Parts: sequence; C-alpha cells; structure tokens
Amino acid sequence: MKNEFTLAFNEVLEEKQLPKEVIIKALESAMVSAYRKAVNASGAQHIEAKIDVETGKVTILAEKEVVETVQDPHTEVSLEEARKIDPNVEIGQTIIVDSTPKDFGRVAAQTARQVIQQRIRDAERQMQLDYYQKQLGEIVSGIVQAVTPQGLTIGLELRAEGTMPRKEMIPGERFRVHDRVRALVAEVKDTPRGPQIILSRTHKNFLRRLLETEVPEIYHGIVEIRSIAREPGERAKVAVSATQPGVDPVGACVGIRGVRIQAIVRELHDEKIDVIEWNPDPAVFIAKALSPARVTGVYLDEKNPNGKTATVVVPEDQLSLAIGRDGQNARLAARLTGWRIDIKSLTEAAADALHRLQKDPAYAPLAEQLADQIPQIEDMLARKAEGRPLTPEEYDTLTRFVDRVERRVTLGAPAVAAKPIESDKLAEIKAQIPPDAFETNILDSGLPEHVAYILQEAGYTTVGEMAVQMKVRPEEIFRLNGIGPRAMQEINKLMARLEERMRELEAQPETQIEATPTPEVEMVTEEPPVMEAVASTPEIEMSLEPEPITEAPVEAAPATSEEEHEEEEISFDQLFSLKSDIFTKVVLDEDEEEEEEITTRSKGKKKAKKKKKPVALEYDPDRDQVVIRKKHKREDEDWDEWEL
Repeated sequence: MKNEFTLAFNEVLEEKQLPKEVIIKALESAMVSAYRKAVNASGAQHIEAKIDVETGKVTILAEKEVVETVQDPHTEVSLEEARKIDPNVEIGQTIIVDSTPKDFGRVAAQTARQVIQQRIRDAERQMQLDYYQKQLGEIVSGIVQAVTPQGLTIGLELRAEGTMPRKEMIPGERFRVHDRVRALVAEVKDTPRGPQIILSRTHKNFLRRLLETEVPEIYHGIVEIRSIAREPGERAKVAVSATQPGVDPVGACVGIRGVRIQAIVRELHDEKIDVIEWNPDPAVFIAKALSPARVTGVYLDEKNPNGKTATVVVPEDQLSLAIGRDGQNARLAARLTGWRIDIKSLTEAAADALHRLQKDPAYAPLAEQLADQIPQIEDMLARKAEGRPLTPEEYDTLTRFVDRVERRVTLGAPAVAAKPIESDKLAEIKAQIPPDAFETNILDSGLPEHVAYILQEAGYTTVGEMAVQMKVRPEEIFRLNGIGPRAMQEINKLMARLEERMRELEAQPETQIEATPTPEVEMVTEEPPVMEAVASTPEIEMSLEPEPITEAPVEAAPATSEEEHEEEEISFDQLFSLKSDIFTKVVLDEDEEEEEEITTRSKGKKKAKKKKKPVALEYDPDRDQVVIRKKHKREDEDWDEWEL
C-alpha cells in the first residue's frame, strides 16, 4: 500500500502537470534548504538530498572533514566513522557522509513548505514560457476569465493566463465571462511575475492561420498566401497563388458556394474578405487588387522620389468604387501590393497628360507625334467640362491617348540599350533573322495594336530589333508594362513566322536558279498574241454577255447593211411565226425549271402541276419589237392585259 508521501507526490504531478523529475528536483532542493537552516550550515559546504518516492524517506548527504577528535559534528567526522565508508581515507581529507537528523521529517515539512511551493511555481512558469514561445504566431483557444476596461483576461492551457488588450480586439465585439475565444499568440514576455502572453484578433496573421485551418490546399502548400492587408472588422484583402498548374487558388479559398470563406467571415465578426489572385506583373496585380472596381490602365514609376508609385486610371463611374469608403479600398490595395497608388479618372488623366505635352519640354517629341490628336482631345475635355456627354468611341480615344503619354514616362529609354550585346554575337543573331524584318515597321508586324505601341514606345522601331531582343534576352520584353502572357504568345507566333520565312529564304537560291528564267521569257513573248486574239474575235466578247430573251434570234453575228435591208423586207406574218417559235420554247423551258424546283422542295412527294398563265405575242410598231403580253385577272374585274 502506498504511503501518504507517494499519494501527495502523485497528486502534485497531476495538478501541476509537470514532469516527475522537476518535482523531485524541487523537493530535493527544498530539503537541502531546510537542512541548512536547521543546522545553520555554511553555504560553502556541499549538501545533497535524496528522496525515495516509494517510501518517502529523505536522506541528507553532507561533505565533512576527517579528524581524530570531532568538535563540530555538522562539519567534521571521526576517522573511524569515515573508514566505514571509505577504508582508504586519511585525516585531513573530506568525505560525503549521511547526516540526516532524527526528526528531520517534521522539521522539513514545516521549514521547506514555502521553498517547495516556490520551486514548483518557478518550474511551472518556465514550462509555460517554453510552451507558448513555441506557439508564437499560432491560434490558441481559451476561456474568458475577466472583462475589464483595459481588455480581457483569458485562461489558457497549462494553467496559463493570456491578456487581450482593447486594441487587439475586433471593433464591435463583445465578450462575457466563460465565453470561449480563439486568438493569435502575438507576443510572449518573461517577467518576474511569470510569462506575459499577449493575444490578438486583429493581427493579419490571425486571418492567415484561419485560412490555413479552413482551406486544406493552403495547409498542404498547394495554394500559397502571398500577402494580406486588413482593417479589422471592416474589410480585408488576401492575395493567393497556386504552386501547381491546374489549381484555381481563389476558388479553393472561397469553397463551394462560399462555405469556407463564410466560416472565416463569421469568426471575424462579419468582416468582408476579398480573395485576389496574385500576379507577377505589378500592373496586373494592382488592377486586381482594386477590385471590384474596373481599371482602364496602370502605369508604374519605380524612380519616383516618394517611393514606387502606380498611377491607376479608371472610368468616371468607377472612381468612387476604386477609392472606397474613406479611401479604404485604395488603402488596402496599397498595403497588399506594396505600391503607392494614385487613382485618377479618365478625363482627369487625359487633362494631366495634355498639360504635360504642352508644358513639359521632355514631352516635346511626343507632342509633335500627337499634334493632330491634341485639338481633338482638347475639344472632348471642353465638352466634358460643360457637362455634355461623350460617345464610347471618344472615351476609347481618350484611353489610347492617356496610354501613349503615360507609357512614355514609365518606359523611358529603349530597353535594347539597357544591356549592350557584343558585336560578334549580335552579328550572328542578325544572320538568323530575315533581312526585310529590319525594314518592317513594328506597327506593320501583325501584332495587336496595343502590343505594337508598347514595343514602339520601348524603342523597338522595327521587327528585326524586337526579334534580336527576343533571341538574346526575352525577359526584357516580358518586363515591359502591359506585356503579359497573352502578348508574349503573340510575339512568339511572330518569331515562329520569322523563322519559317528565314528557312524559305535559305532554300530559295537552290530552286530559283534553274526554274525562274524560262517562265519569265515565255510570259513576255506570249502576252501580246493573247491580247490580239481577244481583240480580233468579237464572238468571244459577245458570248460572255448574258443573252437577252427579246434579242435571241439577232445575236448570231454582226449584221451587215444588206442583211439589215433584207430583215426590213420580211413580212409581218413571217416575223410573227419566227418569234412565236422562239418565245414559246423559252417559256416552256422556264416552266420546266420551276417544276423541277417544286419537286426538289417536296422531297419525293408527288410532282406538283403549275398552272400556265395565258401568253400572247404581239408586235409593237412603236418599238419595232415583238413583246410578250400575259393576261392577269384582278379581283372583281375582267381579264386585263399586262405588258412585260
């Protein structure tokens, strides 16, 4: 049966949740302190305590000097007693002997109680400090123990207490005693009164850890959180990207019907969360960060003395949406991207661009290029200032105008000259490009218009210059503002066409030397006879023209004056009979064609019969022609004649 000491020892272990070795060490240290106090031992004397956990027996071992005659039993031991422990000991040496007092159990219990409690308390605090330092930046859960004007006191694991100041609480949240709270361990301090654990629900990493908890793709590294910008209780923006192809990072975070993101929104006291796909192109990333606003253009200036600045142009109806309530949307987008964002409406940006063209000498060359367009822009801005509307085409013109002026600022010097290429290597590269590419303007390259303008403003005036840069350092072109993956696909298609053209040029000399001379000579010699033959045969010309029905019998050949005279002498009856045969045949042919069409439409049905309209042929003396007269019956009237 276990004694009282063992039961008490196990109870302390369970209550304090401390390791067994820590409790034993604390008890031994307390026994040593109690012995020193009981016998008034010197601090220089080495004293040890041993505790048997099973029996609860305490043994004190003290270092004593071996002497012949003992004067102080607390520091000296006789040679006879010493040799019982070590037979080789001599006088003057020191030896550790058992010095446990007879009534030490009762004395130790009274004297060492405070020391034991303090030692256990120190060990407990040290364990709490070590544990929560490892939990720094992680979410912990606790119970509210007290609510004060300064904040909350929250009970945590290992009998630790955390504090949540008011500034670390989400505005509008109200907690009561015994409520369960989840918070981020923001800071851990070691103080004389124990570890001070600062909890936070407003830290941006609190949102990061919640996303990792709710979205398995983030926890496993398939989706990565790039940056977070947050205004607690109001709104937050999260930029995410996929580390594996074929994964939709935004859809993974939102979940089916928004289940995943709604759980986080409820935890954050209905805080709105915008999940945005991260993009390596800063211009595209900034445009997405300003969602839900629609952006017309983003122009970057990394050399601005105030820091990296992005000028964002938006339509007038999107300006307030891009800025947000009290500038919240623009603030969060700036924090998310790390750029200073200057938002302008389209008309404001056009007015600024026009002012720079007219006043800034650095824009003089561009002003000359846009001299024809400047009056048109001034007229549009004047009408807009008067409150008159502009057409969508005029808004597109303003957009292109602002784009050209702004890109003149951001791109600056040609990118080809940024990193010089060795002359030998440059000659080899040019030999791989068709010569006519260096004479083709970049605007005539077949690329999309906006891509061609970006390349032209960057200094690539011809297709050949652009092709050289693509073969040496294509990343320089990809870095240009406005050149994204789709634009690079178009440029790569153009490079493929240039390579195919180069292969044709390389194969051309072998095939053309033998084949080309003879056809050219034959063409020159054969052309004149062909032209003469065409000119000398009028029958060919006439046969190409449609034959009019009324002139059918007269079209055989050009008539001479004698034949015309014979035709005049033909009697009217002969002429009528001649014309009747011809026209009757034509009408019948037309009827047959119509019947065939009807049969085709019916798809195998019984052949439909078509009523023949009454037709009469008469000679018109005024026109000197035979005409067809068809009789048509009108409603409530007799048969009338109708002339075709």
